[in-house]
Amino acid sequence: MAGRLRQYAMATALVFWILPGSGVVHADDAVDEVRVVGQRSLAPEFENAGNLSSIDSVTISRIGAVHAHETMVRVPGVWISRGSEQEHLTAIRSAVLTGPGACGAFLLQENGVPIRPAGFCNVNNLFELNVEQAEAVEVIRGPASALYGGNALHGVINVVAPAATPPRPNRVLLEAGPWNYFRAGLDVSAEIGAGRLRALLQATSADGWRDDTGHDQQKLNVAFDSSVGAWETSTLLAATRLDQDTGGFVIGEDAYKDPELRSTNPNPEAYRKAWALRLSSEWLRPLEEGSAVVLTPYLRVSDMEFLQHFLPGQPLEENGQWSAGIIARWRNPGPELSWTVGAHLEYADTWLEQTQDEPTVGTPFLVETRPPGVHYDYEVESVLAAAFYDLTWHVHPDVDLIHSLRLETVRYDYANRTLTGNTRDDGTPCGFGGCLYSRPADRSDRFTDIAARVGAEYRPGYRTRGWLTAGIGFRAPQTTELYRLQSGQEVTDLESESLRSLELGFETGTDRVGASITGFLERKKDEVLRDANGFNISAGRTRAEGVELDLNYQPAEQHRLTLAATWSRHRYDFSREIAGGETITAGDDVDTAPRWHGSAQWFWQPREDFSAELEGVYLGRHFLNAENSATYPGHLLFNLRAAWQFRANASVALRLLNVTDRRYADRADFAFGNFRYFPGQPRRAHVTLEMEF
Repeated sequence: MAGRLRQYAMATALVFWILPGSGVVHADDAVDEVRVVGQRSLAPEFENAGNLSSIDSVTISRIGAVHAHETMVRVPGVWISRGSEQEHLTAIRSAVLTGPGACGAFLLQENGVPIRPAGFCNVNNLFELNVEQAEAVEVIRGPASALYGGNALHGVINVVAPAATPPRPNRVLLEAGPWNYFRAGLDVSAEIGAGRLRALLQATSADGWRDDTGHDQQKLNVAFDSSVGAWETSTLLAATRLDQDTGGFVIGEDAYKDPELRSTNPNPEAYRKAWALRLSSEWLRPLEEGSAVVLTPYLRVSDMEFLQHFLPGQPLEENGQWSAGIIARWRNPGPELSWTVGAHLEYADTWLEQTQDEPTVGTPFLVETRPPGVHYDYEVESVLAAAFYDLTWHVHPDVDLIHSLRLETVRYDYANRTLTGNTRDDGTPCGFGGCLYSRPADRSDRFTDIAARVGAEYRPGYRTRGWLTAGIGFRAPQTTELYRLQSGQEVTDLESESLRSLELGFETGTDRVGASITGFLERKKDEVLRDANGFNISAGRTRAEGVELDLNYQPAEQHRLTLAATWSRHRYDFSREIAGGETITAGDDVDTAPRWHGSAQWFWQPREDFSAELEGVYLGRHFLNAENSATYPGHLLFNLRAAWQFRANASVALRLLNVTDRRYADRADFAFGNFRYFPGQPRRAHVTLEMEF
C-alpha cells in the first residue's frame, strides 16, 4: 500500500509540474520560429553507419492500427506478436522472447527517453505509448546499447510524439468497428503567450471478439514548446490508462481453426489494469558553429495489476514505480570530426507484490507447493549512471568512420517486505521439499558494463550509401530475475547478457525506387534462463544470421509498392535441460523464431481525394518449443484500406482486415504437453470519420 500511495503522489506532482509551464515564458523571449532539433528523433546519431527505419505520420494515420502489431509489420526484422487485447511480445532481430530473459531486451522510448527505469520492464510496454497518434515511429535493429543503454540489447523502438507546431486546424476522429468497438480521437493546438500548446487524446472501448474479453483505454499527449532566454524547450506530458478483460490460450492442436473453440475464453476471470504518467522536458541551447547542448530531465510513474491466469493458482501481481532522471548531451558537427558526449543519471523506486487468494487446484504437488497468501512483497531502489560518446570522422568527402562507447553502471538495493525463504507467508513449510516461491534476504547488487560500436560508411553517389558496423550490446539482469526466485534458490549469480553483432548494409534510391538491404551476424551469451531445478541462471547462448530488405517502388504516379521482408535463422549455441522438462540441443532453432516474415503493400491514389491500399502480411513456419518437436505452419493475411476526402475538411476511411477470413493464430505455443494459441481475429471492418474545425 505504501508503494501505491507514492505512485499516486508522484502522479499528482507530474500534473501540477506541467501546469505552470506557460508562465515561465515572457513576451521579451518570444521568437518568430521555435525550432527544436534535440533528441526527439534517433536520426542525429543513426543517420550514419547503421540501420534506422521510420514510419511517418501519414502512414500511421492510414494504417489506423487497433494494435501496435499492425503498424510494426512494416519494419523489416521486427515482429510484434499480438496477445489478448492490447498485450504483445516483441521480436527485433530475435525470436519472440518470453519468460526469464525476455524483459528488458528491447528499449522502448518516447521522444528519446526510456519509458521505464532500468531493471523494471514490462513485456507489454508498447500499450503505454501513443503509437496511433505519433509523428513517427523509429526502429533501430540490433544492439544500440552504446548510445541508448542496456535495454537496447536487441534494438530500440522510439515513438516521436507530435510537437507543438504553429496553430493548425483542430481535428476530431470517430471510429466504429465490430464487437462494439469505438474510438474517439482529438488533436487541438493553440498559442499561449510566447509558447505553443498541442494536445492529442484518444479513447477506445471494445467488447472483444472472444468471450469475456474487451478493453477500455485512454491515451493523452500534451506538448508545450517555447523559448526561455537562450534555450529552446519542448515539454511532453504523456498519460495512458488500460482496463482490459484478458483472454487465455485455447488448448489443443490446431484449436485456432475450430469454429467454436477459437472464440471461447478459458480464463474469463483474467484481467489487466494499468496506468502510467511521464513528463519530459528537452532544453536545447545552440552554441557556436552549429554545436548545441541538450538537457532532458524526466519524471515517470506507473502502476499495474494483473491476474496471472497462465500460472497454477492464478496469483495476482501488483507492481509500480516512480523514477526521475536526466540525459545530457553536447553535440558538435565539425567539418572533420563530429562528436557527441553525454551522461545519463536516473533514480527509481520500484515495488512488486504477488498474492494468491484461493488454494491451488490440481495435483497434490501443485496444491502443496503453491499455497495461497503472500508469495512476494519487495521494494527495489535503483541508481543508474552512464557516460557515453559518439564520434564521426569525415576522412573523405565520401567516407565516414564512426565509433561509439558507453560505460554504464546500475545498483539495485533490494528490501524484502515479507518473510525470507520459501515458506508460506505464516512461516510454515510446504511439503514436497518446500514452497515454489522463494524470497531472498535484503541485498544490494551492482552491474557495470561497456558497450561499443565501430563502423564505416561509404557514399559513392547521391542517395546511395553502404556501411559496415560491429557492435557490442548488453542488458543487466532485471529485478524480477534477481529477486522473484523459485524452488528454494536463495541467491542468484546472474551476469549481464551481452550480444556481439556484425552488420553490412547498402541502400540506394531514385525518384521512383528506394531500396535498402542489410545482412547481420549476431552472437549472444549469458542469456537468463530457468534450469531444470527452477533456478534462474546465466547460461544461455544463441547465434543468428539474417537478411532484411526494405523496398519501395513507384511504377507510375498513381501507384506505389512497398515491401519489408526478413529471412533469419536463430539457433541455440548450447545444450542443457531446462524448466518444464525440455532439453535444448545446440544447433536447433530457437522456439518462436520464424525464418521468414514480412509485409507488402500496393498503394493506389487515382485522384487527390481518394486512395486505397492492399496489404499482405506473412509469418512463416516456426517451432513452438526448444526441442523443435512442435510447429506452427505460418499464415498469410490480406488487408484492404481506402480513404475518401468528401469535403475540404472531412474524410471517411474504411479498413477491411483479414479479407479472406483466414483462421490463424496471433501467437502459438507448446507447453506442459499441450498446443496453446491466441486465435487471430476473423474478417472485420472499421469505418473512420475525421473532420477539421
